[in-house]
Amino acid sequence: MSTINKTLLEAKGVTKYFGTITALENVDLKIHTGECLGVVGDNGAGKTTLMKVISGLYKPSAGSLFFEGNEKVLESPRDSQNLGLEMVYQDLALAGNLPIGENIFLGREPTKNLGFLRLLDFKKIKELTDAHLDKLKINVKSADQKVEELSGGQRQAVAIARSTAFNAKVVIMDEPTAALAIKEVGKVLDLINSLKKTGVGVIVISHRMDDIFAVSDRVMALFQGTNFAESE
Repeated sequence: MSTINKTLLEAKGVTKYFGTITALENVDLKIHTGECLGVVGDNGAGKTTLMKVISGLYKPSAGSLFFEGNEKVLESPRDSQNLGLEMVYQDLALAGNLPIGENIFLGREPTKNLGFLRLLDFKKIKELTDAHLDKLKINVKSADQKVEELSGGQRQAVAIARSTAFNAKVVIMDEPTAALAIKEVGKVLDLINSLKKTGVGVIVISHRMDDIFAVSDRVMALFQGTNFAESE
């Protein structure tokens, strides 16, 4: 188990309405440095909605969010990214026709000046990608390899690498091992444990309980949009 230190993220009394439908009601959540929190529940329990509130995609109807002890109002996912929170969605949101490096830095590419022009610095992208993949012990043929050529586990690893390339403090993963072969599941779980050792707080949503127990320091269960149970 990782050493648990300060609180990185806390949600207090989060409620979310969609018209007359209550998706979340008075939900609490807390994640610390170097900790993995597993979030479980049936379909429709509110897991993904809660994560979208935390990541700034949805505004809560009520409740508060705190990052490192300071209350924050998130207007967009960019706000949460600026605070050090990243989310890896189940569909990964990768561009299959682009190389690994360009996927990792997509939208945040390093540039260089050429007279009055600012151009993408592809050499820098490759150097930074190689260093980051090496740090996370992610094995691929080359940073120039297109994502569409990768296995499911490698694509998941690239999505996780992208989420941690900009000093992320909290990473949320939605079903990171879904539809992966057993061997690839093990590699993704090893990567999650490696992130914990660097002090990153990880929140994992999954229906695969074996995977949840393999990486989680605590497990939180949601039921019909409310806190149902929590265990260590």
